[in-house]
Amino acid sequence: MKVDISALVHTRTHHPEAIAEAATRRSRRPLLNEDGKLMIVAADHPARGALGVGGDKLAMANRAELLERLCLALSRPGVDGVLATADILDDLLLLGALDGKVVMGSMNRGGLQGASFELDDRFTGHRPEDIQRLGFDAGKLLLRIDYDDPGSLTTLESTARAVDDMAARRLPVFVEPFISRRTPEGKARNDLSAEAVTRSIAIASGLGGSSAYTWLKLPVTENPDDMARVMETSTLPAVLLGGEVGDDQDGAYEKWRSALQLPTVRGLVVGRSLLYPADGDVAAAVDTAVGLL
Repeated sequence: MKVDISALVHTRTHHPEAIAEAATRRSRRPLLNEDGKLMIVAADHPARGALGVGGDKLAMANRAELLERLCLALSRPGVDGVLATADILDDLLLLGALDGKVVMGSMNRGGLQGASFELDDRFTGHRPEDIQRLGFDAGKLLLRIDYDDPGSLTTLESTARAVDDMAARRLPVFVEPFISRRTPEGKARNDLSAEAVTRSIAIASGLGGSSAYTWLKLPVTENPDDMARVMETSTLPAVLLGGEVGDDQDGAYEKWRSALQLPTVRGLVVGRSLLYPADGDVAAAVDTAVGLL
C-alpha cells in the first residue's frame, strides 16, 4: 500500500484522539494461534537511533517507506504481528494495519546507539499501563549487562520492576538479554558466545517476583551448534531475534531453522533483515522466514 503522509499528519494535527479511538476499535487475537508459533516483525530500532541497514546508515530514516514495508510485511500470510515504539504503532493504528495482529510495545529505548550511555537502557518507551490502556498484547525490553559497568545494576533493577508490573497485569513481556562489553574504542558489543548467552538467559529468567508472563528474545549463538545446550538453561518460552545478517540472508535462515526445532523456541522476531533485505524483496524475505516455522 502507498502511505499518504499528508493524511497522517492531518489526522495527528486535527484529530489526535483518533489514535486512541483506533486502538479501541482494533480487533484482537490470542498471542498464539493454534500452531503455537509466533512470527513478529520488529521496527523499534529507529527510536534508539539505530537507523542503519548494511552500508546505509540512514536506511530506516524515511518513515513513509518504513511504514509501507511494514504494511506489506504484516499483510503476508503467517505474520502474526509487530514490535515497535509508540510513534510507529500510532501510525499503523491510523492506517488500520493492526487489526487481528499481535501488537508488542517497545519499552526501553534509552540506550542510544553509539552514545556514552548506550548501556543505560532506561525505560523511555511504552509503560505497562500504556500497553494495557491501548489494548496491546505484550511488551518487549532490552537488557544489556556489562560486568564492568556499575550502571548495569540499575538496568537490572528497573527491568525486574517492569517484569513485575507486566505480570500484575497478566501481560507477556519479552526480555532480550545480552552480556555486553566495551571495545577498546568504546563501542558496545554483545557477546554471542555460548557461555555469555547462557549466562544472560539465567539472569533474565530470574528477574522479578514472577516469571509466569516472561518470555525470552534471544540471539542465535556464534556457533549455532551450541544452541541446544544453551537453551537448556531455562524453561521460559523464547523467540529468536534477527539482528544484523549482512548479505548472508540464506545463512541466517539456516541458523534460525535449526534453532526453531528446540522445545522452548516458539518463533521469530525479526526486523531489518526482513524489512530491508539485500535484494529488496520484502514479501519474499518475509515468506521465507514464515516458512521456517
